[in-house]
Amino acid sequence: MRDETLPGDRVITALYSPVLENAPWLVRVASSRHFSKTLAYLSYDNLLSRRGGGTRQLLIDRGINLDECVEPLERLDTPRKLFERQIRYWECRPMPPDPAIVVCPADARLLVGSLDDSATLFIKEKFFDFEELLGVNEHAWLRAFRGGDFAVFRLTPEKYHYTHLPVDGVVEDVYEIAGGYHSCNPTALISGLDCHSKNRRLVTIIQTDVEHGSDAGLVAMVEVVALMVGQIVACYSHDRYESPGEMTRGLFVKRGQPKSLFRPGSSTVILFFQKGRMRFCEDLTRNRFRQDAQSRFSFGFDRTIVETDVAVRSPLGFGVR
Repeated sequence: MRDETLPGDRVITALYSPVLENAPWLVRVASSRHFSKTLAYLSYDNLLSRRGGGTRQLLIDRGINLDECVEPLERLDTPRKLFERQIRYWECRPMPPDPAIVVCPADARLLVGSLDDSATLFIKEKFFDFEELLGVNEHAWLRAFRGGDFAVFRLTPEKYHYTHLPVDGVVEDVYEIAGGYHSCNPTALISGLDCHSKNRRLVTIIQTDVEHGSDAGLVAMVEVVALMVGQIVACYSHDRYESPGEMTRGLFVKRGQPKSLFRPGSSTVILFFQKGRMRFCEDLTRNRFRQDAQSRFSFGFDRTIVETDVAVRSPLGFGVR
């Protein structure tokens, strides 16, 4: 068990306090692209942040392991460069050898659940609106994933911010949904604003029931921008970080390979699986309801809810035929 220090926590708590109910203009300002870009500049690009001492202190404060990085420390001389760092994931984030294992798409704090379990419906209502998250007009995909399972990956600012593919398969669809730039701080999530569903997001649908696929049915990967995240950069590569490119329909993608880069800030990835096609690792489901720990979410819902800190390319579960 670990205590988490949330950067800017007092500001976020103030922004997402009950006062928002009486100040809708503040919601619009706080979640606007202009406000988000301004905060990103102050945090990652201003003159004070360019000082080497500030970057070194960030390394110390956040416990970032530079031994994993592709670039040497002298080249990671600003918070933005540090945030957008590449790592030797082929060495420090090894893939499980079993090709049937679905893997985590990011270094993140994870919650798993079901859309069809009455005991977790309060999570659905608070964390996201399922229809809005995938797109209210995307009727085929809403039908495909209704009643299925989900996994929410919360990336904090010190995390490695490339996302990777959780499965092998063929890209069926890729589309963007416009939205705001709310914070993914737990305080914002439990405020009832459905921040994930209201933020700008990129949706990728992958069919894994194909030759050399992961046999996990359709998988939806929803990448959600958040406060101080201005862009999701497509950078899929078959070989490490070489020749990055766009995700396109019909492309066969490989499990564990880089997919996107969040630039910069905190952000979220949500995976959806079809009903009955995913079995999460037992420790992940067991951790969520541990009684010997509490999280920020425990105060916003009807029961204790605990996240598990996971590494990109580590086991998430198994596809079920």
